[in-house]
Amino acid sequence: MNVLAYPIRDEVEARARQSLGASEAAIYSMVAKALRERHSGGGVLVDVGCGTGRLWPYLRDRFARYVGVDAVRYEEFPAEAEFHRVDLDGCHSSLPDACADVVASVETIEHLENPRAVMRELTRLAKPGGWIIVTTPNQLSLLSLLSLIVKRRFNAFQDVHYPAHITALLEVDLHRIAAECGLRDVCVEYSLQGRLVWTPWHYPKFLARLFPRALSDNLLLIGRKPNG
Repeated sequence: MNVLAYPIRDEVEARARQSLGASEAAIYSMVAKALRERHSGGGVLVDVGCGTGRLWPYLRDRFARYVGVDAVRYEEFPAEAEFHRVDLDGCHSSLPDACADVVASVETIEHLENPRAVMRELTRLAKPGGWIIVTTPNQLSLLSLLSLIVKRRFNAFQDVHYPAHITALLEVDLHRIAAECGLRDVCVEYSLQGRLVWTPWHYPKFLARLFPRALSDNLLLIGRKPNG
């Protein structure tokens, strides 16, 4: 199913395509782990900023239905899944209130103009008691902080990333936005995959487990929409 809720602006589609519609495997694994620990299974997963739908293989065994929302429908998007084409900067999709048991937004919020409006939309889509999960680059990693000192830009917000990456959020920002949306049981977790400074290599996993914030390139925030 392909629903065009609002016209897609050319620049929004261009920014979306710059991401190639996919993220690192470590990010999807981080999301899957967080949900395995909290969601008992079944129901609807809505993936806002779904790209090619690469999150779905990591969670297919835990949900009855997968719904993707994005500005672009990629050829690789799963044929069996439902898709809604939406200008995510417009924030409001055509999906009804409280339609999802879990709402995920993987490496999307940094691409958008208004993170608070986006989080309100994710909260709208979640059922009471449902989980909301957002991932984004970790601005407090060692790599990102050193990049800020040397280049005066966070690592994931260099000129090469612009205009795809436009909104850099700190952990404190995510916690504040979650609180503004009334989320409960809020937690931040880390990808445990971090690139060694100015090299193509990554830190050993055991070291990343010891220093997760410093040695993880990405993080997630997960929280629950209150019942009632």
